[in-house]
Amino acid sequence: MASADLTRKAAWKFIVFVGIISLFSDLTYEGARSISGPFLGTLQAGAIAVGVVAGLGEFIGYALRLIAGYLTDRTGRYWPITLVGYSLNLFAIPLLALAWRWEVAAILLLTERLGKAIRTPARDAMLSHAVSTVGRGWGFGFHEAMDQLGAVCGPLLVAAVIYFKGGYRGGFAALLLPALLALAVIGITARIYPHPQHLEKIAPQVDAKGFSRPYWLYIAASGLIGAGYADFPLIAYHFSKTGVAAPGWIPLFYALAMGVDAVAALILGRLYDRLGMGFLTAVPLFSALFAPLVFLGGFNWALAGMVLWGIGMGAQESIIKAALPEMVPKERRATGYGLFHAGFGLFWFLGSALMGFLYDLSLAALIAFSVVTQLGATPLFFLVSRNLAGSRNRQAA
Repeated sequence: MASADLTRKAAWKFIVFVGIISLFSDLTYEGARSISGPFLGTLQAGAIAVGVVAGLGEFIGYALRLIAGYLTDRTGRYWPITLVGYSLNLFAIPLLALAWRWEVAAILLLTERLGKAIRTPARDAMLSHAVSTVGRGWGFGFHEAMDQLGAVCGPLLVAAVIYFKGGYRGGFAALLLPALLALAVIGITARIYPHPQHLEKIAPQVDAKGFSRPYWLYIAASGLIGAGYADFPLIAYHFSKTGVAAPGWIPLFYALAMGVDAVAALILGRLYDRLGMGFLTAVPLFSALFAPLVFLGGFNWALAGMVLWGIGMGAQESIIKAALPEMVPKERRATGYGLFHAGFGLFWFLGSALMGFLYDLSLAALIAFSVVTQLGATPLFFLVSRNLAGSRNRQAA
């Protein structure tokens, strides 16, 4: 078998292993995420508290990735950093079953996001090395599909526990098993692939002196999408408060969105590999209309809104990540991902906090903010695509 075929086979095997890790981990924390908003409500947290906790959690989960990415590049210790992050990320969830005040639950939810901040740059950097031989859009899309398979199963598991009268606390407790399985697969994968950076044979030609103008424009564009994207705890809080969906239906809505996310990631990943950076200009159009459907509609319209919400999440977790290696040198890949996530998280936090405030003030204002902010990313993505095309033409000349 040719060397290229062996490399491709090893890369796919690694991507599948990481996908299995993400499947079990997403089963754990996305199962918890599907009920965290209503659970905080049962502990007497208000809409502003839910919005701030969700937004602050995302900010921590993104902002601290800058430090984690920098440390990963400096030390090269991909797996130890990944293991620490996943341990915090996963074990905070079952402990929610013991939370007696909303402040305690909030701390555990923030700890879960802290763990995700620590492990994500290292994991994404490792994946970026592997997907270079199979197609970045397809590789990240496949990983996101595995990721979202877990994100579908988690809410379904929680919904089943609630159906059989286990309540929210029983749902959190049931998520201990997939957390343990995820950590077991991490140990196996680390033994088989101790140096995953060796899977990338040819890296894109990127200026190693610093991050380019397209990179910063890319952060701004992605940040606008994050700022306008209502986090699910606020959506679930709305469903629960208004009676749009019964408590048992809320995690099912989330499971549907995660299933759409998985399919969308595969389709969008393939399209990105075929069409290139220009395809990103269409990303905000996939999801910008979810807000009026979710916050103004009845059951059926809210369901349609969650489908659009899932499409947007699939784009965020697949092709938006896949494009970064074209703007970041290989030796600074984890830092590049960390800085990108930090910027995205800052925008997400500010947007989530504002939408939590707007929810009590005016749903129309919340919806207008969400739609306009997301659509503002389109011209910035166009500039990124044009600048990168010009740079490639200059290198070819």
